[in-house]
Amino acid sequence: MKMLINVAENVVADALRGVAAAHPELIVDVERRVIVRRGAPYEGKVGLVSGGGSGHEPLHGGFVGRGMLDAACPGEVFTSPVPDQMVRAAAAVDSGAGVLFIVKNYTGDVLNFQMAAELAEDEGVQVATVLVDDDVAVTDSTWTAGRRGTGATLFVEKIAGAAAEEGAPLERVASLARQVNAASRSFGVALAACSTPAKGGPTFDLPDGELELGVGIHGEPGRERRAMMTSGEIADAAVDAVVSDLQPDGPVLLLVNGMGGTPLLELYGFNTEVQRALSARNVPVARTLVGNYVTSLDMAGASVTICRADEELLRLYDAPVATPGLRWGC
Repeated sequence: MKMLINVAENVVADALRGVAAAHPELIVDVERRVIVRRGAPYEGKVGLVSGGGSGHEPLHGGFVGRGMLDAACPGEVFTSPVPDQMVRAAAAVDSGAGVLFIVKNYTGDVLNFQMAAELAEDEGVQVATVLVDDDVAVTDSTWTAGRRGTGATLFVEKIAGAAAEEGAPLERVASLARQVNAASRSFGVALAACSTPAKGGPTFDLPDGELELGVGIHGEPGRERRAMMTSGEIADAAVDAVVSDLQPDGPVLLLVNGMGGTPLLELYGFNTEVQRALSARNVPVARTLVGNYVTSLDMAGASVTICRADEELLRLYDAPVATPGLRWGC
C-alpha cells in the first residue's frame, strides 16, 4: 500500500506537528500527546475531554475548540491513549467547575479513562464520565463489552460542548451527554478494508464483490457479509437497523459519515438514499451532516447515525462551533 508517511513509528507524532502548524488556536504537546484549546481553562466553564486511538480523524483532536472539546488525547493508531495523557488534559482544562470525560465504549479506552478519573480526582479535579455506545450492529465485539461507540460521539461532543460553553454546571452537561447517547443509534458498512501504517496492507480480508454490514470503526466484524449492493439497498439496511432499534417518534439529527476512503460525491448520493429511506419510515430529519467525521483510516464505506432531537437539543446543536473539523455560526 502507498501511504503519505515517512516511517510508521512516527506517523502520529508527525501528524500532531502538522496539526500544531495548521491550527495556532490549539496547543499541541507532541511528546505528551495532548491537544488543548488555547486559553483553557476558561473561568467557570466545565472542561470537556475525550480521546482514543488515532486513525479516526477528525475525531477527536479535530473537535477541540469553541463549542466542543477543550482537550483531546490521541493514542497510537487504533490504540487507547494512556491515563497520564488524560490526567494532563484534565488538569489543563479544569477551571474549578469540573471536567467531563467522553469515552467511546472500547475496553482499553474505558479502563484507561476510569483510571485517569480516579487519578485526577486524587489531585482535586471533579470528574464525570459519559460512555458512548450507539452502534446497533453487534453486542460484545472484538474490543468491546456491550455496544461500540461510533458516530454518536460527534453529537455528544457537540451538544455537551455547547452546554458547557453557555456555563451549564457539570451535572447538567453530563446529563445532556447521556441523553444524547441514549437517543442515538449508528450502523456502519464497509466496502473495502482499511490499512494501518504498521501493517502496510488491509487489516482484514474483504473479497472483491462483497461488503460488510455492521462493520466497526477498527474493522471489527459486523452482522454479515453480502454480495455488493446498490446505494439504495445499503441505505435501507442501515436505516432499518437504526430505526428498528431506536424507534424515533419525532425529528432526528442525521449524520451520514464517511469511513475515510469514500468520496463526497458518493456520500452525498448515499445521503439521498438515506433521506428517502427515513422518509419512507415516517422519520422527519431536522438537521443533516454529511462528510468524513468518525473515520477508519482509508476504509471505503459509510455509517448512518440518527439522534432523537427535541427543541433543546436542536438549539444546542445549532449553537456556534469553531474547531478544525466542525465549524458554523461563528
